[in-house]
Amino acid sequence: MAEPSRSPGRPRDASISERALAATRELLAERGLDATTISSVAERAGVHASALYRRWPSRIEMIAEATFPGLEPASVAPTGDLRRDLRRFIAAYTAAFTTPAARAAAPGLLARNQAAATGAAPALRSPGLNLRVSARPQFRAILSAAPPGSVDEAIDPDDVFDMLLGAILIRILLPAATNRRQSVATVVEMVMRLLRPDQQ
Repeated sequence: MAEPSRSPGRPRDASISERALAATRELLAERGLDATTISSVAERAGVHASALYRRWPSRIEMIAEATFPGLEPASVAPTGDLRRDLRRFIAAYTAAFTTPAARAAAPGLLARNQAAATGAAPALRSPGLNLRVSARPQFRAILSAAPPGSVDEAIDPDDVFDMLLGAILIRILLPAATNRRQSVATVVEMVMRLLRPDQQ
């Protein structure tokens, strides 16, 4: 006599992640990074803390995904018009860093990443997290779609992206130090000059 088949376990509630990420953003904006703990997020989202630990190994990874979820692919999909694509990308990327939650989380996340890089803190345990929250792939795609001859082949796209990210962060995290607000058009022109092939 054949054994009765076992019924599958209860399917994972997909809404838990969405509620937790929304609660994380709310708490960051209201109370700041230090007060945004697993327990406070669980209470705000109406879930058990164990459910959050099954999805994120630590609160830092949960906060990173909540505040920097990458860019909507459709909003920055390359069209082949390099200047237009850069304008859309930089505007969207700057907007992602200027939300209240991102402003509250960015300094602490940057410090945590620096500590991990020097061995003073454990590395992030979610292998796909950096890819999920990074806009680097979209930036590379824009440069790849540019017309032939418009981007210097000797330039490393990652170097340009890092410089762009630094320019955005310094103006968001240290506005008093820079005391200036550059328009998206100005930043686009600077990036275009970096990418332009040497004409000499």
